[in-house]
Amino acid sequence: MRAIWKGAIAFGLVNVPVKVYSATEDHDISLHQVHNADGGRIRYQRRCEVCSKIIDYEDIDKAYEDDGRTVVLTRDELKSIPAENSHEIEVVQFVPVDQLDPMMFEKSYYLEPDSKSPKAYVLLRRALEDTDRVAIVQFALRDKTRLGALRIRDEVLVLQSLLWADEVREASFPALETSIRISAQEREMSAALVDSMASDFEPDQFTDDYQEQLRQLIEAKLDKGESLDTEETFGAPAEAGEGEVIDLMEALKRSIEKKRGGGPAETPAGDSGSAAKAAPRTSATTAAAKSTGTKSTAAKTAATRTGSKAAAASKTEAAPKVTASKTARKRA
Repeated sequence: MRAIWKGAIAFGLVNVPVKVYSATEDHDISLHQVHNADGGRIRYQRRCEVCSKIIDYEDIDKAYEDDGRTVVLTRDELKSIPAENSHEIEVVQFVPVDQLDPMMFEKSYYLEPDSKSPKAYVLLRRALEDTDRVAIVQFALRDKTRLGALRIRDEVLVLQSLLWADEVREASFPALETSIRISAQEREMSAALVDSMASDFEPDQFTDDYQEQLRQLIEAKLDKGESLDTEETFGAPAEAGEGEVIDLMEALKRSIEKKRGGGPAETPAGDSGSAAKAAPRTSATTAAAKSTGTKSTAAKTAATRTGSKAAAASKTEAAPKVTASKTARKRA
């Protein structure tokens, strides 16, 4: 494990230096999004809505919006807040274990002694064991001031972050306010059912069936050769500030500009033909596909609408030739 934070527990006048580790981890299989047509990787980009450039993470600040006004907060300004710079886990009170509502528990962390002698660490642990109480603490971690509970698990101090009181919603359901009569026989039968299923909780007996079946599905597809070369699904990386990505909003914007100006829409350098590729996905094509119910008709409709001007021009030029041909036949 790797320590995510270093600090000290302030236990009265006793200072207990500690290292903080995440006590839990996610075992879910990591999946990412791909284009179902060619398996190309789908990525999210941090794009500025003002200059349309892709922004690097180090150039991003945070902001707060209120009543049409935006206040930008730089990293240095956020770090200047006193609570953010505190590396102290302050013990504020000791409470009975049963007074903590499990609803308030958020995330758990292991605390390792971070000094040459762990005597202060062991002293605090013994104090919690002897009094059978939990220490309520306050600390700052990852841009947030937190409330926590300090307890013991397998001879190790565990810090559990707690939700603030106003973060726990009140349960109010009108259906439960009605008077419901339950007979003595129903209560006896339900109690008997509970007794038949009663047991000691052993976490190791339970497994995540979905993740097991998902892994089996992946292995089966690999065995059948149903996989792609990962490098082929990445595509060319987009550099910050260079090039443009043609998405639906951009296509609509260019279409509007074309209608207003009467001229052809500009195509980004190095992306020739992208507008043509995007054409079948316009709203007109979608509407045609729904009305006919077949892909071939939708394609013909899109092609007809896209080349309507060219078709009209072609008919106009062909008309004089047909008239002249008929006149020649009559004279003959």
